[in-house]
Amino acid sequence: MKQEAQAANRLGLLESVLGAVHIGAIVLDGHGRIVLWNRWMEQYSGLPSAEVLCRDFYALFPEMRSQRIGMAIQQALVSNFPSLLSQTLNKSPFPLYANRSAAARGERLQQALAVTPVEVDGAERHCLIQVTDVSIAANREKVLREQAMVLRSQTFSDGLTGVANRRHFDVAIDKEQRRAKRNGTPLSLLMIDIDCFKAYNDHYGHQHGDQCLIQVSSALAALLHRSTDLLARYGGEEFAIILPDTDAQQALKMASGLRERVSALAIEHRYAAQGSQCVTVSVGVATLTTEHSFDVPSLIGAADRALYAAKRAGRNRVMAHQG
Repeated sequence: MKQEAQAANRLGLLESVLGAVHIGAIVLDGHGRIVLWNRWMEQYSGLPSAEVLCRDFYALFPEMRSQRIGMAIQQALVSNFPSLLSQTLNKSPFPLYANRSAAARGERLQQALAVTPVEVDGAERHCLIQVTDVSIAANREKVLREQAMVLRSQTFSDGLTGVANRRHFDVAIDKEQRRAKRNGTPLSLLMIDIDCFKAYNDHYGHQHGDQCLIQVSSALAALLHRSTDLLARYGGEEFAIILPDTDAQQALKMASGLRERVSALAIEHRYAAQGSQCVTVSVGVATLTTEHSFDVPSLIGAADRALYAAKRAGRNRVMAHQG
């Protein structure tokens, strides 16, 4: 009688422990019937143990037979092989919900699963399925990923205009130069400068100057339709556009369209030295082809020289590097 009492006490203690732990515990017998369904599973599934005990696991969760967990259960019961299911590939296998509102929205708990064979003296092999709620960790990871994306965006974007910044430009021009050399394709670069911008800032104020930069960058970006083209704020009132797979003639046509688009904005500039009454840009164009040495500094230098030639020629015009 004493031994029976001790056994009953141990069983009661085990049940209390299983009820107190903050993980789900499911035990299946050798035929796949549920013989244990702890309080944690009751709470988050909404299914009391009285409704699930002695029922076939796949009768309750038929979709799991073809999922990774079905294979893990088979390996545990037949081959005595334990499994840890990848959280990335098996995010929410069980219909478990934090509360009723989450259930109404269909937002399952993020879960980590371990499937372990259990040997019972004098009885058939059983299988323990442990379910851990990893929603907090998963959400924290999501927040960290989003923060990393924001930081990356801030690192490679100009804070005022939202276009690529100088750092992004340096990375992109180097990558496109290597790709052009590898593929034997042309690479064009446009250097664009807002004419008489210092005079604009001095007379209209820095707030209007910032707004001018935003409007001009938006107008330039609107003409770029390929994902490979890149507009960057090169510095101050100067912008650069990288045009992969673009020859000199195509680049000149693009530059002319950009100059006309900025003039069409009709941003008042009564103090422009060239006599125009609106904000204009000068554009320098340079192209590297298989006949030229593929060198980034020389490409930037050529586009810069063409830009300043356009400035010396009277501004509000496009000039191509002659090399």
